[in-house]
Amino acid sequence: MAGGVTLDQFMEVLEPGARKEAIYRLENNWSDGLVSPLIEIGARARDRELSRQIFTLLGTKTGQKHGADRDAWHRWVWSAAPGLPEWYADFKAAWYSPIDPRFAEYFAHRPKTTIRLDEIQWGGVQRDGIPPLDHPGTLAAGEASYLAETDVVFGVSVKGDARAYPKRVLAWHEMVRDRIAGEEFNGVYCTLCGSMILYRTSIGGKHYELGTSGFLYRSNKLMYDRATKSLWSTIEGEPVVGALAGRGLKLEPLPVVTTTWGEWRRRHPDTRVLSLDTGHRRDYSEGAAYRDYFATDELMFIVPGSDRRLPNKAEILALRFGLEKERPLAIAQRFLAKRPVY
Repeated sequence: MAGGVTLDQFMEVLEPGARKEAIYRLENNWSDGLVSPLIEIGARARDRELSRQIFTLLGTKTGQKHGADRDAWHRWVWSAAPGLPEWYADFKAAWYSPIDPRFAEYFAHRPKTTIRLDEIQWGGVQRDGIPPLDHPGTLAAGEASYLAETDVVFGVSVKGDARAYPKRVLAWHEMVRDRIAGEEFNGVYCTLCGSMILYRTSIGGKHYELGTSGFLYRSNKLMYDRATKSLWSTIEGEPVVGALAGRGLKLEPLPVVTTTWGEWRRRHPDTRVLSLDTGHRRDYSEGAAYRDYFATDELMFIVPGSDRRLPNKAEILALRFGLEKERPLAIAQRFLAKRPVY
């Protein structure tokens, strides 16, 4: 319980006939652990009156003056860390399962977690609602007439077997499962954070088939594995929520080159490249995906904090050294454009 309130009692705020009594109960059995689940309901509730009542209650009990600014409430709770009720994972399962019943599999039974559950946000789609490309068709370099020399591609070469994944295609799918040089790999492109990572999907001889969970952590997509439904960090390549979290599992990343189609083809004339025949209807023209999003510096999903030395969507080269206490290094693309050797 949180402040003497059970999950069933808490969820009564969603029932119009029981709402008044439910809010009265929350007022009189208050615990700061109620803040995070209340913010999630207030931020997504279709009932404006319910949302107003929740944010009024939050302001009264916490002394914060954020009104109905959901982003401000999220930032405050992530900074203040008032704690979570013991039933918070069960709440998340109940709150999001009407969108997709499969979402409950991530949070049911109070899973082990290595990240804060209240920082996990719904990304606006169902599981695999952004459809991964599963062993997609490819073309020889000379057959890819749809690509211009200046189009951006993510280039991969494993044991001499080269692939080019055009950004204009992958931006619509965010994940590609492929067999390269006889081995299974997952290429994961997070459109929101601009990262393309190629992972070897076997650890210790065990293959993990990954998909798109529908959830985000700090504006970075979370993957899931089909066997255990554990959630995996895209950036770190490790499970962070579920049966596999905390077991020391980590996917091996392989090098990916972000370059132009013309340059990649020049260096790898035998490369294969994605076909536009993906089985999905999308506008695969260069820059079409998320055009409005990248036209501004505004984020679609908030993050706990920001560093204003660079714009939110400035492209960077991120260097992680893997050494204990060694801080990562971010180098702005515009800096490198002027200084090709640093």
